[in-house]
Amino acid sequence: MSMSVGGGGGGLNSEPNLTPMIDVLLVLLVIFMMIIPMSRKALDVQLPDPTPSDKDVKPNPDQIVLEVLPGGTYAINKGPVAKAELFKRLKEIYDPRPDKIIFVKGDPNVLYQDVIFGMDQARGAGVKVIGVPPKAAPEEPAK
Repeated sequence: MSMSVGGGGGGLNSEPNLTPMIDVLLVLLVIFMMIIPMSRKALDVQLPDPTPSDKDVKPNPDQIVLEVLPGGTYAINKGPVAKAELFKRLKEIYDPRPDKIIFVKGDPNVLYQDVIFGMDQARGAGVKVIGVPPKAAPEEPAK
């Protein structure tokens, strides 16, 4: 910010005053810095423990596991269920149960939409919590 003093003709000065523009810029910067963290959305997720325990874990017989198999077929606790009968079977299972928890296990070769279809049918049947079963500990090769 310089100012010319005296000398030369006394004409109009066409240099812009930068102080108000910098003030406006700083105010906008502060506003955006405060708005961006407030606009983030969070999703609560329940993930299994990434480090499985060394002991053998036996599945609870009260747990229901929905398996999504290739070819648009499903299995509930290893029992095959047709896609058209899935909702009816889940409704039969979950109507008398007080705890509405299901685990969904998808085959790596199935389409994502088949897994989502199974989850939607479970929600429609009254399931409140959908989870994934914990992975088995990888076996170490013999030496």
